[in-house]
Amino acid sequence: MKPYCQDLRKRVLAKAQAGKQTQAVIAATFGISLSTLEKWLRRKRASGKTTPLPPAHGPQPMLDNYAALIRAEVRRQPDITLVELCACLARCVAIEVSPSTMCRELQRLRLPRKKVTA
Repeated sequence: MKPYCQDLRKRVLAKAQAGKQTQAVIAATFGISLSTLEKWLRRKRASGKTTPLPPAHGPQPMLDNYAALIRAEVRRQPDITLVELCACLARCVAIEVSPSTMCRELQRLRLPRKKVTA
């Protein structure tokens, strides 16, 4: 979801800091939720900033550092199973992962999991 524009934020915060209306009325007037207005005011008081926070990203993929090893193993043995690939990773770098984690990593790396006949 895209953040609200900076112009709207400034107008809403200016109206709220004027103190002539309740926060609920201001939120309804500008078509935002009361909790959004409260968060904006709290952030303005705490840091003085009115700009939106940068987008949050999830955690780094668990096997991100081992992509080269996984690619090499799949290239070396194209018909390797998920369980075998997990065992190889455990043997080579002492990291134990489930087959479902390995499947997600293969998808992220765009490596085939299906065996293809010639």
